[in-house]
Amino acid sequence: QVQLVESGGGLVQAGGSLRLSCAASGSISSINDMGWYRQAPGKQRELVADITRGGSTMYADSVKGRFTISRDYAKKTVSLQMNSLKPEDTAVYYCNVDVVDYYSRSVRSWGQGTQVTVSS
Repeated sequence: QVQLVESGGGLVQAGGSLRLSCAASGSISSINDMGWYRQAPGKQRELVADITRGGSTMYADSVKGRFTISRDYAKKTVSLQMNSLKPEDTAVYYCNVDVVDYYSRSVRSWGQGTQVTVSS
């Protein structure tokens, strides 16, 4: 079983910054992709940013140039630095991790979600 613990959400004014972090633990042999999704009220969950095992990154067009995703391989963590935040960034942010467990099974896990609210 894989556990994900997120931290770093909160309330910030437009133009401000927040940093989200997600730590993975449990039955983990290796970690492939790590990413962040978000879901605003009344909207579908969407991919915000993703980082591969090799370190390649991708971003949603709406956050390019403002958000940066990074990972620490030793600590099994993924972080999302969010700068120049806008009210439309308000959402629940979810960590998502694709791991190979000790039984060589591919397991995709979700964090519990952390609220990010950007006031205008």
